[in-house]
Amino acid sequence: MDWGNVTVEDLMEALREVEWSTPPRPLPEFFSRFTAPRSYSKWTSRLKCNLYYYRTNYFLLIMFILAIGFIRRPLSIVAALLTGLSLAFLNDSFAVTFNEKVTRTVRQFSPHLAAKMRPPSSPVLRGRPSKRAIHICGWPRSFFVFFFAAASCMLWFTSSSLLSVAWALVIALLATLIHASLRTPNLKARLNTFREEFRAVWRNYSEM
Repeated sequence: MDWGNVTVEDLMEALREVEWSTPPRPLPEFFSRFTAPRSYSKWTSRLKCNLYYYRTNYFLLIMFILAIGFIRRPLSIVAALLTGLSLAFLNDSFAVTFNEKVTRTVRQFSPHLAAKMRPPSSPVLRGRPSKRAIHICGWPRSFFVFFFAAASCMLWFTSSSLLSVAWALVIALLATLIHASLRTPNLKARLNTFREEFRAVWRNYSEM
């Protein structure tokens, strides 16, 4: 995949559909082989490739730096968790996995209630079922996104720690940007890129 031709919208779409259960890359690999990009095109290509390949490491790095800013504001920790949940529900893999685990847990205690939590059946177009919208516990995903987002906004306003957390977030994003710009993509990153490209092509072929 030519990461220089990948737009920001393509990268966000890939991150939305990607499996986030991937464990973080080893620290010796994460902190090795730093070189300056030779051109702007090389920098953008390297940045997008590293953001996709080390996504779990960057997520943990951002959470660690934010946790330092939350030490003196315990209420802001809850607000950050709710904000993270509202953003995590935008990811298809997380939303589907969360729904399956909750439904499986409820089924052990009340099969009747678990049956009510099933998503509505998708309509059939031209003899094939259309792409079904993601539901969580029988409700549209957007309901949980807006609910947790509204609750987190109320807690952010109550804790009065938005400014300190904003500085921590800026530092975390800046650290991520610097690392992704200087980390030279290795062979594993390139092979992972080819695998994701094959999965995208195969998914498009199967939907034809």
